[in-house]
Amino acid sequence: MPCRVTRTTLRSMTHLPPPAEELRLLDTELRQLDARRAQLLTRRAWLVAALQQTRQQPPQPRPWASSQPPITVSPRPETAAPSVQNVLLVLGGVLLTLAAAVFTLVSWGQMGIAGRALVLGAVTLATLAAPVALLKRGLRSTAESVAGLGLALTVLDAYALHAAALSATDGTGYAAAASAVLAATWSAYGLLPVTSGLRLTLPSALAAAQFPLLLWALAADASPYTITAALLVTAGLDAVAVARLAAGSVRITAVVGAYGMGGWGVLGAGWLSLTAGGPGEASRAGALLLLAAVIALGAAWRGPGVGHALGLALTAGLLVVAALGGVARTGLPSEWVVPAHLAVGVALLAAVRAGRLPEAMRTGFAWASGAVQALAVLWTLPVVAVVLLGPAGWLGRVWSGAPANARAAVLVEAPWPPDAVAAPLVLVGVAAVLALAVRAQVWRPRARLGALGLLWATALILPAVLEIPYAAGLLVLGVMTAAALFACRVTVSAAQVTALVLALVTAVGLTLVSLASQSATLVVLSGLTVLFAAASWRVGVAPFTAPAALVYAAALASASGAAADWPAARTALLVLLVPAAAALLAPR
Repeated sequence: MPCRVTRTTLRSMTHLPPPAEELRLLDTELRQLDARRAQLLTRRAWLVAALQQTRQQPPQPRPWASSQPPITVSPRPETAAPSVQNVLLVLGGVLLTLAAAVFTLVSWGQMGIAGRALVLGAVTLATLAAPVALLKRGLRSTAESVAGLGLALTVLDAYALHAAALSATDGTGYAAAASAVLAATWSAYGLLPVTSGLRLTLPSALAAAQFPLLLWALAADASPYTITAALLVTAGLDAVAVARLAAGSVRITAVVGAYGMGGWGVLGAGWLSLTAGGPGEASRAGALLLLAAVIALGAAWRGPGVGHALGLALTAGLLVVAALGGVARTGLPSEWVVPAHLAVGVALLAAVRAGRLPEAMRTGFAWASGAVQALAVLWTLPVVAVVLLGPAGWLGRVWSGAPANARAAVLVEAPWPPDAVAAPLVLVGVAAVLALAVRAQVWRPRARLGALGLLWATALILPAVLEIPYAAGLLVLGVMTAAALFACRVTVSAAQVTALVLALVTAVGLTLVSLASQSATLVVLSGLTVLFAAASWRVGVAPFTAPAALVYAAALASASGAAADWPAARTALLVLLVPAAAALLAPR
């Protein structure tokens, strides 16, 4: 850049900030630096004095310094040593057991079964004594494996004894006695002070105790009732063991045995009750079911856990219903079997009121009663379905002639369900329970709506069940429709919706049933038009009743034209008057 330009430019430049202001700022910063330097020097002098004082005192361990050597992370092995050891011990025990079985079952040189039994007995005693020394040395896993081998050898000893000296005895009876002896022997062995640390002996003893009663019943050629009783008694003993034992492997074994034997016993008793040919057989099967119910109740009373007690109480309630209902089935006509079961199920609610029972058991009885009532209502569904859907067959037989009675009016093409005479009684009974027995504030409104629906179903099927005259059946359906529309005046939304749905469904059924007769069709359509038009003045249900009134009015116009033998064009003009009249009345 030329020199003249530089000088001219420097003369014309202005300082930002001006020199006086910049000088003031520099002085301020220098004073701050001097103050900061003085502060740092003071701090440095204090630290030097502190260090000199620390050097004069003996060194003390710092709390944050660890005196332990640094932790070194060793590489993790692919498999833990105890796991490998346990697997090898189990495999070794299994192989030794197989070898002992082969030695016992297959001849070994010139040694007979008696000699093999003696050798096997000596080996068994030595094997059962070995865990004592192993436990003293702390080798628990090895002791468990050797003890398991010893228990397996005792089973082979029992077989060898039967083959050598008791071959003439019955095999099933000997197996029953042997299982009882083995259970007692294993229990005594596991309860010894020197072997009480073994965890395999007592569960094995309890597992062996599941078979004596069943095998004795089979050996005695007992009846199915006795065999089932043996299963249930074994399950009861297991339930007692569950109530008395502490948590552990023994208790788990008892629980499995109780559920297993009890389940088979209940299945057997239920099958005997279903196939009973008379009151005597049904009574014996019912007694077995009651025994199972008592066992379940005892286990629920003494068993642990709310869910456990709830499930057992529910099962006990159902077993009581099956027992008493099975006895009643053999002495009552077939149409009264379901009401008999329902009566027993409703009677279970008396146990719900018992204050001495735990809450879980009372809840279980309530659920059992509810399940029975639900099944009873399901039994009535075929009758309700026939009454509701059966009249649809008149769509292909319009004005073919009035049927003889209300049942014939619904049986156009569908058959009448058997044993339907008691269906109204079942529906009324369940409705009464819902209306009277449910007292909880949360469930009471819903129960009342359910009772209303069941009473409506009762009134719907009652004309067909009683076979009242056709005109009387139409009158009943008309009254039901009017009552449902009147019930829509309630303010509760759920009840209003329920009443509206019932009114619409009943009106459709009434219309279908009326198609059998020309006069009935005209009268029914006129009445439904008036009813739904009158109900449309209420704002809450008008969006549903007003369209229904228009539909029935249009159907009435079509039916009137067809009854007068008018041509289709003239009938269409009559139908057009319906929406025109609705348009005129809508602003009002």
